[in-house]
Amino acid sequence: GGKVTSPTIAIDKAFTAAGAKKATHDYGTASQPGAPAYGIASAIGGRLMVVGGGLPVIVNGEVVGGIGVSSGTPAQDREVAEAGIEAFLKTV
Repeated sequence: GGKVTSPTIAIDKAFTAAGAKKATHDYGTASQPGAPAYGIASAIGGRLMVVGGGLPVIVNGEVVGGIGVSSGTPAQDREVAEAGIEAFLKTV
């Protein structure tokens, strides 16, 4: 049931979360017209994602990467990303 676009979107969500060191859903409101980050979604060739599902991976207070999930709703993608981080942190 996944969409053919989902892998690319998930990778870009992880890229955004790791590079910006913040969750992609944090950009949702900030990227609307009149807001401080308006237009950021077109930065870096359109790779920056502003919908939920991308989270930075933080170990010992440092961002060590990002996780991105796509194909569900933004809330579902975020929930799956959170579960992925939780599982990863159990291994470090």
